[in-house]
Amino acid sequence: MERADNVARFIDVNLQMMLDLPSGSREQWQPLVSISGDDAEFSAKYPVATRDNVIKFLAFASENPNSIVSCLRAARENARTIRESISPEMWEQVNSSYLMANAAASNELLRSLSSFFSEVKKASQLFHGITDATLSHGEEWHFYRMGRLLERADKTSRLLDVKYFMLLPSVTDVGTPLDDIQWAAVLRSASALEMYRKRHGHIAPEQIINFLVLDHEFPRSIHYCLTAANDSLHAISGTPIGMYRNPAEQRLGQLRSELAYTDMRQIVTRGLHEFLDGFQKGIFETFFAPRPVGSNAPDRVGQ
Repeated sequence: MERADNVARFIDVNLQMMLDLPSGSREQWQPLVSISGDDAEFSAKYPVATRDNVIKFLAFASENPNSIVSCLRAARENARTIRESISPEMWEQVNSSYLMANAAASNELLRSLSSFFSEVKKASQLFHGITDATLSHGEEWHFYRMGRLLERADKTSRLLDVKYFMLLPSVTDVGTPLDDIQWAAVLRSASALEMYRKRHGHIAPEQIINFLVLDHEFPRSIHYCLTAANDSLHAISGTPIGMYRNPAEQRLGQLRSELAYTDMRQIVTRGLHEFLDGFQKGIFETFFAPRPVGSNAPDRVGQ
């Protein structure tokens, strides 16, 4: 559900950004594929990253496991298999979300893409609210919360990484109105524009990076997500905060501490791409990388 929300958010913001770009500016759709990490799969199916190709691939393609429709289908299947462990309201919301997206995918005359993406975002937000209100905040809720926050942190890092290295057509555009439009789009993709303006006012790339990476209060910043995910991980395992008893607790604690004791100057000195790439690899290898049953590799949380 969180991934479907993020994909809808990225596409919708890019559609709106096209309306704000100066006349003659080149539309850029390839970065959206890069954010999802599906460059190879997209290139095998489509020769060029046009508007229609990217939207079809990221929103409706059933063969793309990270498309909106595929994410909602997988969420529905997961919910169906554990219906006895979730509330009826959760099941109803995830089921209706999938049916809505599936109907839109089969409707070649879809009247408004923007309305569809708004519905997907609203569906995800409703699901999260329903889950918080109807599921006991025990082990199941903490697993759900931790997965949602890790996914959110990963997508925020990918969004920043793509903007920093791919979205800007030329270094000569740095500091221009075009640059400001693109950075504002980054903030809107994370639903962060208004909160950022209240904190910092004008658009400034280093302040934006600081806000989306290191802020302690904004719920889509990487630091906030890792701190909350770490709390849920320790609630699951029973290990006191500040200690670790398994590789997952150790690695997540290391990532959280790295963010807690760093600043923008250190990130820039190391290189933003290198910093974000190391974070993404740490999250993937610790929590999501498949391992053979019975291997000697360190166990993931829950195994």
